[in-house]
Amino acid sequence: MIYTLTLNPSIDYLMYIDEINVGKTNRASREQMLPGGKGINVSRILNQFEVSNIALGFVGGNSGEFIKQWLQKEGTTTQFIEIEGNTRINVKTKGHQETEINGAGPVISEEATNQLRQQIQAMTSDDLIVLSGSKAQGLPDDFYISLITLLKERNIPYIFDTASQELLEALPMSPLLVKPNQDELGELFGTEIKSIDDVVTYGKKLHEMGAQNVIVSLGGDGALFIDGERIIKADAPKGNVINTVGSGDSMIAGFIAGLEQGLPASQAFVLAVQSGSATAFKEDLAEKADIDALNGAVKLNYLH
Repeated sequence: MIYTLTLNPSIDYLMYIDEINVGKTNRASREQMLPGGKGINVSRILNQFEVSNIALGFVGGNSGEFIKQWLQKEGTTTQFIEIEGNTRINVKTKGHQETEINGAGPVISEEATNQLRQQIQAMTSDDLIVLSGSKAQGLPDDFYISLITLLKERNIPYIFDTASQELLEALPMSPLLVKPNQDELGELFGTEIKSIDDVVTYGKKLHEMGAQNVIVSLGGDGALFIDGERIIKADAPKGNVINTVGSGDSMIAGFIAGLEQGLPASQAFVLAVQSGSATAFKEDLAEKADIDALNGAVKLNYLH
């Protein structure tokens, strides 16, 4: 089974407004509410591929119920841990400029974290879990590493998507995939990535340090794939970029879907780039038809 973990989920409340006048009443032309969180995004794209998945994490209140119902309607099984307090709401205004006001979210109790550990202890080596996104309040700084240690004790494969230094700490425990973007890659190594050669150099370091597969997303310039046998540069399909939020999560889901279809990792990478690009061309996450519309549009260059 595929599991996704979102430690600090949200409702993303989008308000479309041309300009905000501070201190005055502003009116949106329209609004939209969507479930938010990196693991949740992965689940939603997996649903488009009809890949069975279970969403884990912490939810509470009416906002948490909104997320559960949305995911269940799309096909995800939810095994969220119910907590006191409400799942956070992030307000995002969209117009000539975008402004975000992100909620802090509830504090997670030790009892709830122990329930999550019990869920992981019930998994087997036939499962796969995606760990991604920010941590909720109340969780220790090394919480991800403590979960990954449990996973490795049980030989459970995992994908880890975070920009924090915890990623470097996790590499010796052989994540199936890591997927920083170009800026995050530079931050991880305390340097500025200025060229594709730099991306290759530091992407290879992630593999050498333990990652089985590495995807570095390059925005409009595509993505790079490294697995120890090959280095592949994919050019991004052409299209009108509307919203890049969730694009990286869509790449992870596309990669998983490719592996589930029996594709080799290098071809799963193609499906990852299609999925990420298809989401970038939409206001919300991509649907299967959007991804299929990019069949054959991803051009590969083998650098090694």
